[in-house]
Amino acid sequence: MQINLSEILSKEGKYIQTVMYEPETFHIAAREYPILEKKPVYFEFIHLGEKKIFMKAVIDLALQMPCDRCLEDVRKDFHIETENEFNMAETETQRIEALDEMNFISGYSLDVDSFVYGEILLNLPMKVLCREDCKGICNRCGTNLNNGTCNCDTGPLDPRMAKILDVFQNSGK
Repeated sequence: MQINLSEILSKEGKYIQTVMYEPETFHIAAREYPILEKKPVYFEFIHLGEKKIFMKAVIDLALQMPCDRCLEDVRKDFHIETENEFNMAETETQRIEALDEMNFISGYSLDVDSFVYGEILLNLPMKVLCREDCKGICNRCGTNLNNGTCNCDTGPLDPRMAKILDVFQNSGK
């Protein structure tokens, strides 16, 4: 979906528009996360004069992501509010020199899908957990320890690995 910014530059005051984010999945590297729910993206534009535009956007959606410990699917809700200011008088070269990465604007068109993708990417959590006390999976058989225990030997491994084992045991505290 494209929003024509030249219409906004031709008017003074506010310009409000809501558009749907089209993709059904969110791709990052080799991973693909289904979008479980999404609302139309709300845009509010204000022409500030001299080809400058102030933009406020609100994005609400939910992704299905795996828990980082047990790999169970988790619903992750996103509510993103962002504000940007664009100087449409600048050329592509001037934007590059100013390190202003607006890859979602081409000429006088704003690519909604590219903009939303970038905002989701910036707001992805470092770690996704199904719950705070997630026990993860058994490192030997792969059993989800949240659902029960397994019969694997939990005795010490190779004694030469004792120091590394201590690090893992102390990291959860």
